[in-house]
Amino acid sequence: MDYKAPVEAYGGKIAVVSLGKEGKSMKIGGESILPLHTFDQGSNPNPAKFALEIWDMEPAPWAAWAKEPYKDVVSDPAKWAKKCQDLGADAVLLRLRSTDPGEKDTSADAAAAMAKKVMDAIDIPLIVCGCGDDKKDTEVLPKVAAACKGGNILIGPAAKENYEAIAKAALENGHSVIAQSPLDINLLKELNIKVCKILPTDKVVIDPMSSALGYGMEYSFTIMERVKQIGVIHKDAMTSMPIIADLAEECGKTKEAKESKEQGILWEGVTAVSLLLAGANLLVLRSPETLKTVKEVAGGK
Repeated sequence: MDYKAPVEAYGGKIAVVSLGKEGKSMKIGGESILPLHTFDQGSNPNPAKFALEIWDMEPAPWAAWAKEPYKDVVSDPAKWAKKCQDLGADAVLLRLRSTDPGEKDTSADAAAAMAKKVMDAIDIPLIVCGCGDDKKDTEVLPKVAAACKGGNILIGPAAKENYEAIAKAALENGHSVIAQSPLDINLLKELNIKVCKILPTDKVVIDPMSSALGYGMEYSFTIMERVKQIGVIHKDAMTSMPIIADLAEECGKTKEAKESKEQGILWEGVTAVSLLLAGANLLVLRSPETLKTVKEVAGGK
């Protein structure tokens, strides 16, 4: 008697979020199966995409080996972004680190002008992340949204403390937002409900927060996996958005990554593959070598 593997079919489907300029956009989400369950009934029309991270200032905390591929462009974010595009990134994440009041406290207008310059330098989608200071991000990200109108960028993080101003700016200027909550499904759904009173689900990307391998990644994996299951299996609209795994900075902070290039690339690569298995639709990386390797693992080119 021949063995016949069971085939599952689910009723849920992840929303499709389109990012990038008209004619050059990419789509994330849209799957009706669990991560890599290509044997089940359903499909994943938009396989995971990968972004490379850049900063709006020289990344002093980065390990020397991580800066090496970009040594000729780190002083010019627009050129840096273009290099990431040439290296095969599907998108570029611009981290506005200099706006942090504890760093250079760059003004919102200057940050917005920089984001526009970077957006204009590339053909692939742009993701813009604030410094993580809720008050400063509330000043900066709406200005970025206005400056980048027409670019269909992804901006964030929109958190419990500042989601309203950022979501409204995204709506007014045709962008999508990253809804970020601290590793808790109930808080995640609570935030998404609030954000979706302003934006449709196809303009929201979930950031359940990502940790590096060995530094709480198991908890990140569990939360991400559960979010995807609730969306696909149980058809919960507030967990049925694509997921971003912003793991580059978390991996780069580990002592293992700082100690050697080999460890750093492996640390980032294993973390990325793990979160890909958990259900991430968009992953943020730092190393071009990790990008190449993880794309091959994921079946890309």
